[in-house]
Amino acid sequence: MRRVAAYGTVVLIFKGDLQLFCKIFGTAFSPGDAAIRTLGAVGMPKGGMRLAARIAVSHIAESSFKSVILLTASLTLPGVAMAASVGNPLCPGEEVSFNPGNGEDIVVPAGFKVSVFAEGLNFPTGIAFRGNAQRFEVYVLESGVFPTSPCNDGVAWQAKGLPGNPFTPDIRVFDQGAHLLRTLGKPPDASAETAGAFSPKAVVDIAFEHGAAGGRLFATDNAGDGRRIVTVEPANGKVAPLITKLPGGPTGQLGFQNGWIYWGAGATTNSGVVSKSDGGPFGQPEIPCQDVTLSQNVFDSGAGIFTSGYSLFDHTNPGGTVPAYFNAATGKIRSGVCTGAVLRAPLADINAIEPFSWGYRNGYALRFAPDDHPLAGGLLVGENGADDAGARPSHNAPDALHLARQNPDGTPDYHGWPDRYGFLPASQAVFNPIGGPALDLCVFDASNPPSNCTPASLAQILAEDAPIRDVLARPPQPITSPLAITAASGSLTGIDFAPKNFARGPVEKGAALFSLEGDFGFTAANAIAPAPEVGHEVQLINFVGGPGQPISLAIERFAHNKTFEQAFADGLRGFNRPTNVRFGPDGCAYVADYGAIRDLGRSDPDTGFKNPADAALVQIPGTGVIWKICSE
Repeated sequence: MRRVAAYGTVVLIFKGDLQLFCKIFGTAFSPGDAAIRTLGAVGMPKGGMRLAARIAVSHIAESSFKSVILLTASLTLPGVAMAASVGNPLCPGEEVSFNPGNGEDIVVPAGFKVSVFAEGLNFPTGIAFRGNAQRFEVYVLESGVFPTSPCNDGVAWQAKGLPGNPFTPDIRVFDQGAHLLRTLGKPPDASAETAGAFSPKAVVDIAFEHGAAGGRLFATDNAGDGRRIVTVEPANGKVAPLITKLPGGPTGQLGFQNGWIYWGAGATTNSGVVSKSDGGPFGQPEIPCQDVTLSQNVFDSGAGIFTSGYSLFDHTNPGGTVPAYFNAATGKIRSGVCTGAVLRAPLADINAIEPFSWGYRNGYALRFAPDDHPLAGGLLVGENGADDAGARPSHNAPDALHLARQNPDGTPDYHGWPDRYGFLPASQAVFNPIGGPALDLCVFDASNPPSNCTPASLAQILAEDAPIRDVLARPPQPITSPLAITAASGSLTGIDFAPKNFARGPVEKGAALFSLEGDFGFTAANAIAPAPEVGHEVQLINFVGGPGQPISLAIERFAHNKTFEQAFADGLRGFNRPTNVRFGPDGCAYVADYGAIRDLGRSDPDTGFKNPADAALVQIPGTGVIWKICSE
């Protein structure tokens, strides 16, 4: 049984004998039953999908619709082609179409097949496996709240008495046949920390220290007093914190090698400077991994507020030196802890933290190359580029794929952020901001598209922020360039290396897949029709070269929707937001699809939120999917 709880409601108009209908579907009916509250309506696309649904219940007066039966997910109705309209009950009116089917609208190369492993999930971002090809368990992390809208509120969900809080995190454990075995770590109270459970805030990733061989299960979560690395007991779900009070910013994916744990410690700001969009006076400044000297530049947030890089909001320090690991928010140094970096610690001494690599805006996706790979021993890091936002805005900053290697003297190598985007200095004209509501200096004006800033404020932005000025006086060491760049706003969120039995067709031995979650509607699409957008897909990397030879990368699309758009916007049976990809013991690629989010709609108006009060990013519970891509 691959279906788990969903929050959509299916409405069937039934004009025949209602008692007979109930007998057919094995449920009782009483005319006195109260109609349950609907969370959505139904659409009927072409095609032959199967609808999973559990008979819920009730009857609405015949004077309204003849007879109406409400169904919610888990009984299979063969031969019925339907798409549920699924919403967020905290914000009615933001419903989306949800119909994963078996991925019939996902295009993959010949020799591969897509299917659904599990659906109806709440915002999955992490996948881990334990076992072997004959028998294994699949651990799926449901990440919890993304605090970008009043609609995404676990406390409000709890206060309304709604079931199964989707905005608190947990781990769903399935067997290889997709039968749900148990749920781990879910906090019982969305309003407070509970000992032995995840924080009610978001969790990012999970991983076993020995891969599919098991060992301890680790997770990165976000507690009220900072980010944490925790362990989770695989049998009973007890959560135990190991590393605590890490600075704000994404505590990203996990990796393990030679007795060390590695994690992505993302930047706390969009571009090295605390701005209004980074929390203003409550924002966390960046923390350098090495001593840095600031440039003379300060950055304007309006109303006489100017800020230097690596400094508190509304504080300037032109030409100043910021020592390694100095946290301006606390005024203290915590050795080894910095941001915009990949950090690591020995498992035998978990609090002996040190930086492995740094100079990333958000080095979120991590994966070590296998021992028999041309990059053996190297750590691949997928970096998400900066946005057109804040006091140091930029446009077209690419995502990038890096090879991280600690320097021979034990210091971290440096990859250039915040003054280098991909292969180029941030001052290049291609990165000049174009204006938008997320910029500190923008005064909103809906009548002046595409920037939606008043002409006067847009002129000020272009005068002060183009070209983009450097945060640092000079790099702390020579810059290591990326292996490759990908399109702006593609959002590179997961990487894994394919096993030998997956190699066929375009997939060569040693290849890797990476997931691109896609944009959040902050800016226009990263391509102009008829060219397809980049994002909401899985891409393929083939590595050409070997020991002692230069290595080149050949990158191409591997799995994407037939319209290159999100599924919910186009009514497709396909991807919405693929956030991770991991190969299972069976040799198949498992893709975590976060589900539908209504966004700012500047890339695709059909994905935009309906009610401005619901801005900016509205999570839609029950639309997460784990896809499975296997070689045939």
